[in-house]
This record gives sequence, structure tokens and C-alpha cells, in this order.
Amino acid sequence: MLKSKANKENDAINLISPSELKNEYYGSLESEEDDTFVAMQEVNDEFIEFTADPQEEEKINFFSDGKTRIDFVLVWEEELQKLPESVGAENVDGASETHQEAKVTTKLAQETRWRNKFLDNLGRNGLLMEMASVNSHSNWSEDLLSKLGIHNIMSEDFPSTPLEYYTCPFRRSKLERYLNNKNKEDFFTNTQRHQIVYEILARTKYGLQRKAQIGINGLLTANVFTAAFPLHDGPYQTRGEQGEQLSRRQVLYEHWARWGKWYKYQPLDHIRNYFGEKIAFYFAWIGFYTGWLLPAAIVGTVVFIVGINLVLSDIPAKEICEQGNNYSMCPLCTKCKTWKLSSICSLFKVSQLFDNGGTVFFSIFMSLWAVSFLEYWKRKRAIMAHRWDCLDFEETEERPRPEFTVVAPMTTRNPITGSEEPYFPEKDRLKRMVTSSMVILLLAAVVVIFLISVILYRTIMKILIYETGNSIVLATASRIASITGSVVNLLVILLLARVYTSLAHLLTRWGVSLFFPGWVTLTEWGQSVIRWCGAGGCLIELAQELLVIMVGKQIINNTQEFVIPKLKYWWQKRKLKGTAKEKSIPIQNPWERDYEQLVYEGLFDEYLEMVLQFGFITIFVAACPLAPLFALLNNWVEIRLDANKFVCEYRRPIVERAQEIGIWFNILETITMFAILSNVSIPASVSFFHDN
Repeated sequence: MLKSKANKENDAINLISPSELKNEYYGSLESEEDDTFVAMQEVNDEFIEFTADPQEEEKINFFSDGKTRIDFVLVWEEELQKLPESVGAENVDGASETHQEAKVTTKLAQETRWRNKFLDNLGRNGLLMEMASVNSHSNWSEDLLSKLGIHNIMSEDFPSTPLEYYTCPFRRSKLERYLNNKNKEDFFTNTQRHQIVYEILARTKYGLQRKAQIGINGLLTANVFTAAFPLHDGPYQTRGEQGEQLSRRQVLYEHWARWGKWYKYQPLDHIRNYFGEKIAFYFAWIGFYTGWLLPAAIVGTVVFIVGINLVLSDIPAKEICEQGNNYSMCPLCTKCKTWKLSSICSLFKVSQLFDNGGTVFFSIFMSLWAVSFLEYWKRKRAIMAHRWDCLDFEETEERPRPEFTVVAPMTTRNPITGSEEPYFPEKDRLKRMVTSSMVILLLAAVVVIFLISVILYRTIMKILIYETGNSIVLATASRIASITGSVVNLLVILLLARVYTSLAHLLTRWGVSLFFPGWVTLTEWGQSVIRWCGAGGCLIELAQELLVIMVGKQIINNTQEFVIPKLKYWWQKRKLKGTAKEKSIPIQNPWERDYEQLVYEGLFDEYLEMVLQFGFITIFVAACPLAPLFALLNNWVEIRLDANKFVCEYRRPIVERAQEIGIWFNILETITMFAILSNVSIPASVSFFHDN
């Protein structure tokens, strides 16, 4: 354990055993806040007192002996000057504590008891703890270019490539048959060590088992511990190291997370070796998806260029633009005047860019592309799962959420595992489900109200423009109303997505286990065709809606992903440095540097963004052949943004195994079925091509 101490002249670290702590506090009573770190390793029960200099780089990520590796860090904060010497003691004036003070004191005492019992149980489970006060996979494009004899600029040799081994389930009785069986420091990989330590943390009791007071997640929820995370392999910046001298984190930064590597293949084996299979499968999928977007973007761009040539030679377009002044059209409203047919010349030409025979061909092409993409991903997924020894992996135990264990009124015995688990009676569960269902229906009604409001906005805006009588804007009244309506629709979608995501987490914590916070974002699909079409036809309005919402969301999301993490990191670092400045303690240790970084919050938002994009470019691609091109450009940026966040800005995530991308593949299959139906119906229902 590593606990912040009082200021010392020599800025040294005193590492001590938890068994020697008892009721002592380490640190000056004048300091307001204290950050405590726990470093653990599954080794033995020996606890020794050391003094170590934090400046020594060779001891980074190691215990004070310089040999024992740190696998995990636990953090908690204490306001030492406010802690009484004993629970229920009288204050200095001899008066008894107030009710509020007694309540706070009781809570702190409970947290301390839980923490101490948890740490004692960890020691009994064989974890070594210290507390101190701080002063190559083959790509399809690579194979194709190799057969053609063309140099592949996307290929790159990565240093420290992980070796391939024959693996099998671990049995202690066959220990002598395993590689490195005599070297316990290197017998398990770093990620395996993290998994072992986290499994012990997740199973260790800190209270009553019948109340499900088990595991580190419950303590994190109760704020008994502030954080729990494994350490990064040192800093990601290099200091002149090259090749095999680079740490695994530096290899990922230099050959993956840097923006200059945007066109290179991803080092998936390195990602898996450092972050685990679950995160590696995400980057493998988004990389595979981006690679498949390249031919779709090329075909879509060619179709768009062909559309430009068709517009230049289109006879109806020439007649409207050259002879349109000879034709006066009927007024568009009771107070409007007649208008010339030539006023819609530019609008008609733009509509022809998206509404021609090429878009019909492209919609068929994208239907085949979507089906082929999923089938080839199955093959790619199976190859990687076999290579990473997780082909038959499945989650054997899913622990209940800590928030659920807190509110569950009773426990029951699991018939499979035989352990006590929190349980909600059917009557209480039904009440919560009915209440939550009513809330969800109310939220759906709000979405419908907003959609109707956007349609009314377009209609009212169009009427107001017509009533102005301005001949310049009359011809573009429908387009102005449609574009501004699309922008309003985008803002509504972003607002509702943010609000509903928060409500989804709230309902989940309250007791609803199945709630998909991204469903509100799907409301824009199909909304744009629920109105009368303008002079340019329906397809141009659908294309405009798609471009505004899809491209607008991509720009806003990428800006948020780039700016917000940096602002959070700056604020976290500034806050911690302010605390360290008050104590005159330089923040330079690896566990403190990692504590400054942001908390990893999972891959849900990343998958959701990509799945929605997949829906846009497959379901509505008939309206806009350029959609795959914008998706390709976005994904080149997205991969490096995500890589930079994981390597440079996030605390190291706890390793999770997986054999695929999970439920997201089923969602992609469903979207593909809708895409096939949409690509058949849209050209037939809203296109003018078949009329021509």
C-alpha cells in the first residue's frame, strides 16, 4: 500500500506492512486530504520495511525492493484532520457530538472497518501489499498487394512482437511442463497477473456475505476506495529508446497512437497483449470495417462523378435552365405570386446528382457489400479468436452490479454456484418494471413530440418565407426550411441522447437491467421522408438530411472526443498538483501519474457510434453515394483518437477476455436486413429516376 505521508526533508518513501499499521495514521494532521495507494502482487506473505527514492527510474512499477512487480493499485482518500481519535468521543469543549457529526463519524468508521477487513482478507489470500507515504495478422489488402508485387505502404515492422505459444488450461500438478516454470516473475504475462489479482479482489469479503458485501466493486461504489487500476508500463514518451528498448506502452504510442501512423496497419497482437482481448477485438473490428469502407467509398465517389457528367448532359435540366423563363408557374400559396420555372435550375441539377441510375446501382452494391462484410468479419473473428486462444471462451460468472446489491432487500442461493446472491422478490421487481416501463413510454412520447415539432417548424418557416414576397428567397424557401430543420433535428438528437443516456444509467441503477440508452438516437432514421417533397424531389431532401445529421454528428463527436478528455485530464492534474503543492510533495511516481489520468468507462459509446454510422451508410446510401467516403474519413480520425485515449489519457483498463464483439454483431445483422429492404424501397418510392 502506498499512503501519502507528511512532508519529509529527503522526499523519501517509507514502505510498511499493513500488519504494523493498526490504528495509526500516517501524515500530518495539518494536511487536508490524503491519497492512499495499494500495490498488490500474488507472491507470498512477507512484509518488509524499506526506504526508496521515487526518482529512480529503474524501480518504476516495482515494490521498494526493486524486484517485486506491482500488479494492481488501490486508492482511497482521507481527510485526516477531521477524523476523531475514536468513534463517539467527546470534542475538545467536552460537549457531545452533534447528530450530523455522529452520522459522519459512524460512516467513516464503517468504511474503515470494511477497508481494513478487505485488506486483511487480501493478505490471507496470498497477496503481497505495501503501504507507503509519498513524499502479426495477415490482411486481405496485404495479401493482394503482395500477389501483385506492389509495395505496401500500410505495412510496418513492429518491435517486440509477442511470441506465439501452445496454450492449455493451467494445472498446478503439471507445473514443470509449462514454459518459465522456474521463474515465477515471468510465468504469467502481465495481463494474466492483472486478471488473477482482480479476480481475488472481486471475490474477497469486506462485510457480511449474506448482504453481498463482497468484492472491490462494492467498495468503489461506496467510496471506501477511490480507484482500483493496474499500472501502465511506464511513460509513453520515449527518451531516445528505439526498437527492442521500447516498453510495450511506448511501442503502442510510437507505432499506433501517433497521428502520423494513420495509414498503417494496427498492431493487434500488441494491443491484445497490453489491453486484453475485449479492447483488441474492438480495434480489430473498427479497423476491418474501415478497410472495407475503402472500396465502398471509391465506388460511391465514382457514382457521384458519373452523376455530375449526367447532369451536364441531361436534357430536362438544360430545358429548365435555358428556357425556364418562358414558363410561369402557379403560386405556391394563396398570397404568393407566380414564379419562373428557371428559378429551380440549380436545385434541379443538384437533385440529379443523387437521383440517377448510378444511385440505383450503388444501392444494390451496398446491399451486397453489407452482407459480404459481415460474412468476412465472421471469418476474421474466428481466425483471431483461434490465434488468441479464446475461441471457446465464455463468461462463466456474471457478478451482480454493486448498485443492485445495495437496494436488494434479500438474498437467495444460486442453484448453480451455490453462493448467496442478492435477490428481488417478484412483487417488488414487477413494481419497478412497471414504473420504469411507464417512464420509457413517456420518454418515447417526448421523442415523437420533438419530431412533430421539427416538421411543424419546417412548415411554418416555409410559410413565413413565402409571405415575405422576396423573389430571391422564394425559389429556395423549401430548401432553407429543410436545411435549418435538419440542423434543429441534429441539435434535438444530441440533446435527447445526452439526457436519455443519463436517465438510462439512473433507471439501470434503480433496478432495470435491460435498457438501451442509444435507442433515442435512432429516431432520425426515416424521419426525413415524413413530409411532402419539394421541387427537386424527395431523394435530395433525404440526402441533405443524411449529410447534415451524419456528418454533423461525426464532427461534433470527434471534437468532443478530442477536447473533453484533454480538459478533464488538465483539470484532474491541476487539482492533484494543487493538493501536492500545498503539501510540497512532487507528483512523479508512476502510481500517482496514472491516478491523474481519466477513468476508462467502457466501449459502449464507441461501438454505438460506429453501429449508427453503419446504419446510415447502408440503410440510406441510395440517397447519398458519398456517405461511405465521409464514414471512411471519420474512421481514420476515430481510430487514432481512440488509440491516443487508451495509450495516453486513460488509466490502464482491467483486462477482459472476449471471443467476439458481442451483441453488436447481432445488431449489425439486423441493420443489414433493414438495409436490404430500404435499398429496394427508397429508389422505388422516392426516386424520380424510374419515372424518367
